[in-house]
This record gives sequence, structure tokens and C-alpha cells, in this order.
Amino acid sequence: MTQVVISGTGVFTPENIISNDELVVAFNAYAQAFNKDNAAKIEAGEVEAMAESSAEFIDKASGIQNRFVLNKSGILDPEIMHPVLPERSEDELSLMAEMAVKAASTAMEQAGKSAEDIDAVICAASNHERAYPAIAIEVQQALGISGFGFDMNVACSSATFGIQAARDMIRGGSARAILIVNPEICSAHLEWRDRDCHFIFGDVCTAIVLEDAEQAKSDHQFEILDTRCITQFSNNIRNDNGFLRRTRVGHMEDRRDMLFRQEGRKVFREVLPLVSKLITSHLEDNQLSADDLSRLWLHQANKSMNDFIGAKVLGRTPEAHEQPNILQDYANTSSAGSMIAFSQNSNDLKSGDIGVICSFGAGYSAGSVIVRRK
Repeated sequence: MTQVVISGTGVFTPENIISNDELVVAFNAYAQAFNKDNAAKIEAGEVEAMAESSAEFIDKASGIQNRFVLNKSGILDPEIMHPVLPERSEDELSLMAEMAVKAASTAMEQAGKSAEDIDAVICAASNHERAYPAIAIEVQQALGISGFGFDMNVACSSATFGIQAARDMIRGGSARAILIVNPEICSAHLEWRDRDCHFIFGDVCTAIVLEDAEQAKSDHQFEILDTRCITQFSNNIRNDNGFLRRTRVGHMEDRRDMLFRQEGRKVFREVLPLVSKLITSHLEDNQLSADDLSRLWLHQANKSMNDFIGAKVLGRTPEAHEQPNILQDYANTSSAGSMIAFSQNSNDLKSGDIGVICSFGAGYSAGSVIVRRK
């Protein structure tokens, strides 16, 4: 059976940073204006007053301290409270494709691959800026790659599901090497005016190259020992914006339910056992135990969630180097989070060291990838 390796990774990070303190100033200004404008209704009990946020609340609730975004001014304007991204013509590279090309160039350079060496592109992300043509095909053209490309969406698990799909295709002989890109513009699907979630997301793009081990020449190779994906339907994390929106009466106006929303406590209670069991059973089925693990690269959604999963899998509190977090700097970047953690915290591993890349989120969905440093 063909052995498949991850031979290159890349991360594109936007220039703009929003700190918790900056975010709170903007949110509280919006909340104060809302309460003033609705003072009479609030007094009559017809409208609930908006509570203000704080940097301390955000850090305690999530572990997030900063986030990178493509546009900062719109998000921090109390009268706008969302990113302002200029429309591009059809002759210009789309925003997602532009991010993907930048991350892909780094990944391909690390893998020592040119466009001629890549046979396919997968754009795996939680949101796509258009229905078609596929972002992956646009990236393929921009990089000069032959072969084929397609988009896929399994929310925050998109990257690990993409790895399984790419590995299967390489093992099946339909491609020698595949580029996976994860451009996530999470700032555009977040409701920045909701205190419970206004701090959660940031923007980023990651990229990885998977290829047949026999042709790999990179100094940064991780053999994929096994992959496993699971899904279980749940309404507790949703984003209902889509092409059918205009067909429904009353859906044209600004609606809270057309952006990201979640039942956080239910997600915490239901997802954590699901993910912990996925990783432990995946290890057991590959004759591995927690003692064999050198690292866990988990989905970067919430520090408490990762701490819980790490403790369940390892049977003890993980050391910082065993379960690296990038959440404090990047916030939740959906499918890209676990890949950022992997890209930035894997070079120190020695030949033979084993780790697990795991992502999880809406669906519910979860993907586990066991890798070994070559």
C-alpha cells in the first residue's frame, strides 16, 4: 500500500491584529448606544438591555487574547461592526484564492514541489465566498497546477477531512501529490454585536502538501499512519446563510440567525466526549496508547475544551509542549486552527515521534489524523 506523507505546510496571516481591549471598546460603545436608543423599551421590559463585555471575560471564557483579521476598521466601528472588504472584479483573484496562494507557496517551497509536481487542489474551509466556480480551481489556475481541484466544507473539521480524502486519492493512484488549502475568513460570518461570541473568530489561511512517500524529498516529513472521520447531526452550531435566503419572506433584512451561532454549553457537553473517544479509539485500533504520543495538535476553538480533551486522552494534564495552543494569538480560525498548531509546533519532533492532528466542530464532525515524524 502506498505510504503518504505530509511534506510541507504554510500559514498566511493577515497584517491586522485586534486585541481584546480594542474589541471591548468597540463592543461596549455599540452596547451603550443600543441601550440609549432603546431606553424606553428597556424600561418597559420590552427589550433586554445589552450587557457590556470585558477583556477579562473574554480571556476567561476562551483563552483568546488577540485575533488577526483582514479588515480592522469596520469591525471596530460601532456603527458597522463587521469587516468591510471591497468587491473584486471577475478578472481579479478572489480574496480566498489570494490567501490560499500565499499559504500554498510556503507549503510547496517547504515540500520542494513545483506546480508540475502537484496533481490536485482541495479547498477545505468552513465558508466559501461563492458557490461556484470552485475556489480550488481558481487556486489551481493561479499556481499553474494541472489536474483537478474541488471545494469541500465540513465546517471546522474541513482540514482533517481533506487530509483523509487526499490520502485516499494518493493511495488509490489518482494523484501523486495534492495541495490542501484552508482559507478562513471567519470575521465575515461572526456576529460582532453578540456578547456571547463577538470575540471568538479570526482570519487566516493554512496549506499542506500530501504526497507519495517514495517521491518526497522534504526535510519536514510526517508519515500519515491512519485517518478517521466521524459525523453526528446537531443543530447546536449553525450558519444558515445561503443561496435560498432570498426565497424566504423576511430574510432579506439583517438577521441574527443568518450568521454563526451556537449553543455553547451543549456543544461543550456533547462534543468533548465524542472527540476524546474518537482519538482514544483511533489510537487503540492502531495498537497505540497515550504513552506513545509526543504531541496533540487540536482544533483551536476554546482553551478549556482542549485542556479537557488533552487530559482525557493522556490520562493526565498535558504539558504545554504536548498540546500546543495558538488560540491566544489567532483566536478560533475554524478548520485552519489545528493546522496552524501543527505547522508552528512540529519542527522539534524527532524521527519516530508520533502525534495526532484532530479537528472538530459543526455537524457535529470530527477528524483524527495519526502522524509519525520520518
